[in-house]
Amino acid sequence: MDCLFCKIARKGLPSDVIVYENDAAMAFLDIHPLSLGHTLVIPKIHYENIITLKEDEITPLFSAVKKITEQLMKVLSPHGFTIGINHGKDAGQVVDHLHIHVIPRYLGDGGRSIHSIIQNSSPYEEGLHNIAKKIRISQ
Repeated sequence: MDCLFCKIARKGLPSDVIVYENDAAMAFLDIHPLSLGHTLVIPKIHYENIITLKEDEITPLFSAVKKITEQLMKVLSPHGFTIGINHGKDAGQVVDHLHIHVIPRYLGDGGRSIHSIIQNSSPYEEGLHNIAKKIRISQ
C-alpha cells in the first residue's frame, strides 16, 4: 500500500513531528497547519473513513484525540478547538486514510464555526420530521 499516513504509522518515513502514539493510533503535526498546534490523529491501521473504521478501533482513536486536545490546551492555551473529519474527496479529504483534525483556535484567528462550511440556506425542504424519519435508527 502506498498510503502516506500508513508509511508514517509504520515509521517508514522520518517524522520528528509525531506527538503521541498508542497501540492503535498516532498523532502528528499537520504539515500545512491552519493554526499553531494543528494536529492530525490517525488509526495506525488503514481505514479510508469513519464508516470503514472497526468498532473496536473507535475508543483508542478518540482517546488519542482527547489526549492530544488536553495536551494542546495545557501547553499552548488556545481559546478553543475545532475538531473534525473531512470524509471523502468532495468534503476535502486529500489523503485516503481516516484522520481527525484537532485545530487549536485563538482569538482573532479569522476562523469560523463548522456551520460556515456549507452555505445552503434550505437543506430541509422536506421538513425536519420527514428527514428524521428517514434517518432514524431503530433499536
